[in-house]
Amino acid sequence: MAEHPDDERAESVTGLEPITDETVLDRCRAGTDAVLAEHDPRETFGWDKRDAKARFGDVTDEVSALQQRLYAEGERALLMVLQGIDAGGKGGTIRSVMNQLNPAGVSVHGFGVPSEEERAHDFLWRIHAHTPELGKIAVFDRSHYEDVLVVRVKQLVPESVWRGRFAHIRNFEALLDDEGTTVVKFFLNVSSEEQRERLQDRIDDPEERWKFRAGDLDDRALWDEYQAAFQDAIRETTTDAAPWYVVPGDRKWVRNLVVALALRHHLRLIGPEYPPAEEDIEHIVVT
Repeated sequence: MAEHPDDERAESVTGLEPITDETVLDRCRAGTDAVLAEHDPRETFGWDKRDAKARFGDVTDEVSALQQRLYAEGERALLMVLQGIDAGGKGGTIRSVMNQLNPAGVSVHGFGVPSEEERAHDFLWRIHAHTPELGKIAVFDRSHYEDVLVVRVKQLVPESVWRGRFAHIRNFEALLDDEGTTVVKFFLNVSSEEQRERLQDRIDDPEERWKFRAGDLDDRALWDEYQAAFQDAIRETTTDAAPWYVVPGDRKWVRNLVVALALRHHLRLIGPEYPPAEEDIEHIVVT
């Protein structure tokens, strides 16, 4: 997809006070009173596009180093949850950010429509099986949040059911944290116009057409309902242990850097270290 014309303006922003990484993450981090309409999908934080892309490389280099220590230490894990509308950039985020990491320590799982077996269990049953083992990072492309989003918008279950699941999700994520898994959640905030352009690009490009399904247009017609559902889910389940970040999603280079900054921040909080080597190993000479 071609860059939006406004992206050229974003490249030439000058005279702005530099914004710290901490301020960026604070502005993206959602509270229990989050209002999605107050988060601009085209936000740039005053970044220059070329500089931001260069910084992305530096940040992901550090993320890679932290991941190596996380893997070697094997004492904690990290679960990264990606949610958003169709064509919201979940796959692109995974390719851009996770491509920099050691694949031996990363797993990616997408959650689609539940199978018959999955529907025969509680809604978290299929999720728990894919949470990361200690030392690893898992990425969810959609997640347990589908069971308070899609089922709500399409009225597949009564309100008493999906609303009751918020408490189950909070408890589930608290359990993961208690048992050693840091949970970090990202809502990729894309505008209606950006989604329209991306869906049209999928239709027009023969190599992208396979991603499009007619149901995408049905879901697009429910835009307001989905936005309300996302907002409620974020408000009800953002916690200190499992925070939500509302990531500006229209500009892919902004999205990628924000996600990388958040990933680095939470890996730094974990603070993994290489385990000590055996005693006197430095004197060994291999012959």
